Amino acid sequence: MAQDKKMVTQITSMDENFAQWYTDICKKADLIDYSSVKGCMIIRPYGYAIWENIQKNLDSRFKATGHENVYMPMFIPESLLQKEKDHVEGFAPEVAWVTHGGHDKLTERLCVRPTSETLFCEHFANIINSYRDLPKLYNQWCSVVRWEKTTRPFLRSREFLWQEGHTMHATAEEAEAETVQQLNEYADFCEQDLAIPVVKGRKTDSDKFAGANATYAIEALMHDGKALQAGTSHYFGDGFARAFDIQYTDKENKLVYPHQTSWGVTTRLIGAIIMTHGDDNGLVLPPAVAPIQVVIVPVAQHKPGVLEKANELKELLSKHFRVKLDDSDQSAGWKFSEYEMKGVPVRLEIGPRDIENNSCVLVTRHDREKAFVNLDSIVEAVEEKLRAVRDGIYAKALENRENRTYACTTTEEIRAAIAENGEGFVKAMWCESPECEDKVKEETGVGSRCIPFVQENISDKCVCCGKPAKKMVYWAIAY
Repeated sequence: MAQDKKMVTQITSMDENFAQWYTDICKKADLIDYSSVKGCMIIRPYGYAIWENIQKNLDSRFKATGHENVYMPMFIPESLLQKEKDHVEGFAPEVAWVTHGGHDKLTERLCVRPTSETLFCEHFANIINSYRDLPKLYNQWCSVVRWEKTTRPFLRSREFLWQEGHTMHATAEEAEAETVQQLNEYADFCEQDLAIPVVKGRKTDSDKFAGANATYAIEALMHDGKALQAGTSHYFGDGFARAFDIQYTDKENKLVYPHQTSWGVTTRLIGAIIMTHGDDNGLVLPPAVAPIQVVIVPVAQHKPGVLEKANELKELLSKHFRVKLDDSDQSAGWKFSEYEMKGVPVRLEIGPRDIENNSCVLVTRHDREKAFVNLDSIVEAVEEKLRAVRDGIYAKALENRENRTYACTTTEEIRAAIAENGEGFVKAMWCESPECEDKVKEETGVGSRCIPFVQENISDKCVCCGKPAKKMVYWAIAY
């Protein structure tokens, strides 16, 4: 047991140092390794398997709403990037440039894609000619590069994986409906599959995507009280279409510009899972994306019949769940600690006495509760335990958010709430002045996160200037 205890103590307590706790889990749960390329990470098989499950679940959602997958080049000519002024200015500080091909200097610099709006627009200009060509509902799974100064695994790295949806529509109403539809897809995925409660809303103008008319986001609150932007959806109007001369002939035989959207989530979602559900024993994974949903640990596996029964259970359960049988020569205690570290939702223990009783022990990761289960109903019992894990971690995350959400009417109240209770979401009114938005952050440290779709009247006055308020805003310190 000394060895088992040592495994857990290798993780810094989250209450002692949350940032170090996060890094410890990323490394010790075998999610990532560091690369010789500064700011870039190696996603190890276990970490990548989580991303594959995220990708699989989201991809099926996108296809159910008519979206098709495509792939664009990773390089963007500088002249193409320059076509949309606001867009290029927004990304200029983060762009990585290719200047040589082999020994030869390129006649034009190539940008390594930080996002692909310009490439999609170039393509759309070639394939959209008539109203019959609309809508175009495309999605791309790829990596992008943004030359971040400060990096952290999954949350902010110079190269990261994501999906980016890009769509074109005949009318503004259709495009706006698409933008909200995809935001709702993200919110539902986060809440149902990742068990992460989110706030849906619109970004302020100062925080919207470069070149967008409007940006919508889902915001989640991490265990330490900091906010994390978990997904975004953008409505571009016809700005990009005009910049790239994308026109089509409508039903009245007139040349008009289509309306565009884009939307995306990234491997940052893995960071959100860690920081929302993890504990001092390691990861706690939502069953929907866990690479292993059930781990079978034979107890006293050297005794007759134990491994045979464990293999029989694996064969049965594998028809319904993602299952691993660990029949290695490590001690059972070591295995318990190992799979707690990896966040496996359900552990099944089977030993000689269990076999005699035609039963086994099921242990749920989030609360470590044990249940003795008859083997004749093992499939139904595991299904029930997986639901209990999802519901349990969602309830805990929601409780954390509710306990860390403060309604404030002045900047003094914001400072007092954070000083007394710690970081969290602040709900406060705003007059829509950019100057007040900046001043709130300057005076309190919290920045605007979103203008929620569900509005509340905290006060009639702006939290900063005291003038008549127009919107209630969620504010927070963010990753």
